[in-house]
Amino acid sequence: MVSHILDTGRRAGRRITLDGTGLHTADIAALAERTARPAPPDPKALARAEESWETARRLAATGRVYGRSTGVGANRTEDVGAADAAHGLRLLRSHAGAIGDPLPAREVRAMLVVRVNQLLAGGAGLNPAVITALLAALESGAHPVVNEHGAVGTGDLAALAQTGLALAGEHPWTCAPGARAPDPLALDNNDALALISSNALTLGQSALALDELRRLLAASLPVAALSLLAVGGSHEPFAEPVMLARPHRGSAAAATRMRTLAGVPPRPAPPLGRIQDPYGFRCLPQIHGPALDAADTLDDVLTVEVNAAAENPLISIEDQAAYHHGNFYAAHAALALDTFRLAVLQTARLSTARLAALSEPDFTRLRPFLGDAAPASSGVMILEYAAGAALGEMRAVSHPASLGHAVLSRGVEEQASFASLAARQTLRACTYYRQVLACELVAAVRALRMRSLEPDPGLPLTDAYHLAADALDPRMEDRPLTADVAVAMGLLDELARI
Repeated sequence: MVSHILDTGRRAGRRITLDGTGLHTADIAALAERTARPAPPDPKALARAEESWETARRLAATGRVYGRSTGVGANRTEDVGAADAAHGLRLLRSHAGAIGDPLPAREVRAMLVVRVNQLLAGGAGLNPAVITALLAALESGAHPVVNEHGAVGTGDLAALAQTGLALAGEHPWTCAPGARAPDPLALDNNDALALISSNALTLGQSALALDELRRLLAASLPVAALSLLAVGGSHEPFAEPVMLARPHRGSAAAATRMRTLAGVPPRPAPPLGRIQDPYGFRCLPQIHGPALDAADTLDDVLTVEVNAAAENPLISIEDQAAYHHGNFYAAHAALALDTFRLAVLQTARLSTARLAALSEPDFTRLRPFLGDAAPASSGVMILEYAAGAALGEMRAVSHPASLGHAVLSRGVEEQASFASLAARQTLRACTYYRQVLACELVAAVRALRMRSLEPDPGLPLTDAYHLAADALDPRMEDRPLTADVAVAMGLLDELARI
């Protein structure tokens, strides 16, 4: 669907069953935020994972299987003896070198959710006890300490190696109150690469970013509708005939919601006065729509990835074979993330344009910058600067990560997608976008108060207005607006539900 509706069924205690095939991005966010809990894994999926493990052990004992009976990367030509059970732990220890700050709990939990589900897809050939241990950690509130940097979009090797060492009892866990870490597992040379050959951290972070940005995109429309009301703007650009003439799904969905919020018919009457509004209002469907479409594209990509047996090598139960391949390369995710950030950036620019219009007497028929009666009152002048600064930060993190390049492991791995960087950038974009929209909301509510305007009773936009007006400080004199913006930032998730 183009329009994302928040999962109002999310609640603590709701159970989500992982089976390797049916995980959705909203489920990842719910489990990561602990608004849902993991159910016991699907028995058939767990049986498949066990069969995959047994197949992998048999193949590694009788032939050359990358990472099990050989080294990895440029060491792939070096054989490892079948009796060398310490090879797996050496591999985990050597790869558990992530650097930077420890990641927040929700990001690590999202990684664990994705990894468990991928393992249940049945192509990894990993000890099923790992699945059980990770599910126990998700249930109890424990997560391994995972540092930020250690991947370039060809597998989250360092983060998952730290997870593997934590499972083995050699790396620390962080536990929520009352939680405990899983008992240490005995991992051997068949378990190391099977665990770390995944982009689970990148995919988990991407799911969290998508979930939040979809909420903010949903919230931005009532914010824009309040601004439109405050400047006496036209709904003509959102008319159904306009959308049918150029039928992009996202644009049509944005226009429909703008009409619904304000109770406007599909063919609104032309306005009196101004013939055309500025782009910030008139081009909203054409700029917001691509962001909705990009969100759906990213969701489709992530849904494939989190339900995929993408480990290298793929252990095929059906063929009783190990296939060496490149499914770990995360180009689909990197490109979808880059596109999504650029699309959301355009909507943030539109928000700052509307904020500028709210400061302009020609549109509001109020004093410049929505100032009060005091001489040369600055009103909300500083919000343009604050929103512009946040927009600048958002523009910086919207630079395509997929433009990056790396040649690694003695030239054997001569390309990198940098999907891991794209995921982190998309998470950071959430904060800046929220700040931009909050600045517009503060100004829109102030303008409506100064004009003594409210939406007509019974409309969704009326609910949006009262939600914001009841929470925001009504004082109009010049004063610091930092607290007002902070309050508005907290309202956006509620506005998304309207």
